[in-house]
Amino acid sequence: MKILVACEESQSVTIELRKLGHEAYSCDIMECSGGHPEWHIKGDVVRLLNGFCEFTTMDGIKHFIKEKWGMIIAFPPCIYLTNAGTRHYSLKCNPVEKVEARKLKRIEAFNFFMLFANADCDRIAIENPVGWVNSQWRKPDQIIHPYYFGDDFKKRTCLWLKGLPKLLDTNRLPEPEPKYICQGEKSKGKKIGWCEGIKGTTGGQAGRSKARSKTFPGIAKAMAEQWAGKE
Repeated sequence: MKILVACEESQSVTIELRKLGHEAYSCDIMECSGGHPEWHIKGDVVRLLNGFCEFTTMDGIKHFIKEKWGMIIAFPPCIYLTNAGTRHYSLKCNPVEKVEARKLKRIEAFNFFMLFANADCDRIAIENPVGWVNSQWRKPDQIIHPYYFGDDFKKRTCLWLKGLPKLLDTNRLPEPEPKYICQGEKSKGKKIGWCEGIKGTTGGQAGRSKARSKTFPGIAKAMAEQWAGKE
């Protein structure tokens, strides 16, 4: 099956799909960090969504898709959509011009999300955290956590599905405790989860955002095996 994994620089899902024999390609505006440039399309994913396209992977090889994609799995950016950023829309936190600019970015992010929802493909999965999409479009079909699939972390992850079943737990662990206690005057020692308090990253906010966006191994494996199976 020919599968497009959109907005995935980590190649976590793409690699699992390739293990099963599928012709899967990751696509992102960033270079891949998964070690397989021969499977990665660096550029705008929009022109690829409906299939019937040509593209060049990072190894310089040109590819042709002569039909619709068999499946699209998408991880659109969530920075302007997640509930975790709600405070930035408050005039108590930001001046009016920053709030209005962020609102425009949120609309752009939502419109980008909906391009995947409306793509001409029979099997689509879109991943995002709980946020603006839930109220502006519809509730997700499923909410999962990494600890449902053997990774000892708690991180609410929403899935909007078309033509695909809900993921079944593969190795459900006990619900984990928060991994990090935020330091700082504003936090007052509040315990927060991995997705907020991730440590060991570089590159400031951009680095933390990139680290938070990576798909946990157990989820990636479940997506590939349960939605695609062996070719």
